[in-house]
Amino acid sequence: MTAATWPTSWLKGFLEVAVLAIIAEGETYGYEITSQLEANGFGAVKGGTLYPILGRLEEAGLVQTEWRAGDSGPGRKYYRLTPDGGAGLHERAATWRAFSDNLTALLKEHS
Repeated sequence: MTAATWPTSWLKGFLEVAVLAIIAEGETYGYEITSQLEANGFGAVKGGTLYPILGRLEEAGLVQTEWRAGDSGPGRKYYRLTPDGGAGLHERAATWRAFSDNLTALLKEHS
C-alpha cells in the first residue's frame, strides 16, 4: 500500500502525534512539516488538514509559535515544542504503541 492509498480516517488518527514528533526534532514551519510527513511515507498532507492541527496544538499549549520575516518571500510561522508538548508527545507515543501492539496481535490471529 502506498501513501496515496492510506485511508483518510487512518491518517487523521495519527497526524497529531506525527506532527508533534516532527516538531520535537527542532523548530520548523508548516511546509517543512508536510514535506517531512511525505518523506516518511504518509503522502501529501494539505494545509487545510495540517493547520487546524497546529492551531489545536498551540491552543493546548503543546507548541509555541513565532513569526519570522522571510529572506526573499513572505514570513513564516515557526513551531517549537513546549515542555508540555514534550510530555504530551511521550504520552501519545506510548498510547499509540500500545494500540498498535494490540492491533498487530489481533491481526496475527487472522493471518
